[in-house]
Amino acid sequence: MRPGGGGGRDTVDPTVAVASPGSAVVPTVTVTVTGKPTIATMLLATAPVVVACGGDDVETATVGRVIDGDTVELTDGRRVRYLMVDTPESTTEVECWGPEAAQLNRDLVDGREVELRFDVEREDRFGRLLAYVSVGGAEVNTAIVERGYGCVLHIPPNGTDRKDEFDELELRARTLGRGLWAACSPRPC
Repeated sequence: MRPGGGGGRDTVDPTVAVASPGSAVVPTVTVTVTGKPTIATMLLATAPVVVACGGDDVETATVGRVIDGDTVELTDGRRVRYLMVDTPESTTEVECWGPEAAQLNRDLVDGREVELRFDVEREDRFGRLLAYVSVGGAEVNTAIVERGYGCVLHIPPNGTDRKDEFDELELRARTLGRGLWAACSPRPC
């Protein structure tokens, strides 16, 4: 008899659904235990599983405060600058639609647990983390651009695989006169 379990052989049959980069599909893992489970098998079946999807680097954290429309500070003191997004300023100076962008960011993430998805370069020259930020399965970076609260800011090598997606979101917001695209003249970005 093995420690922590009954006799018999048990197996774990993992089935993994992998999402392509930029897709809305969330990778999932289904674990089926056959036979009489041991403690080790039960731990494996309930353990968090890391699924590599094209080299994704993902972390979960909690937002302590919103700095502005495209930057937050986590409860552990680290700052996160959103990838592919530039919002009007609302801290050192106040630009048109800056306060609105900061408020949208507060409404979306302040005090909430977020998922940080990193790209090629994880930090900028100021020591801020560079990430795509999601809350409740919805990405904040795309929401800001799509709603017209910010513009596309592409700084290679990050975001190269998603540049067209963000450019299309910005064009749609501009065409529909959303947010800063209707309110600001001259446009701050």
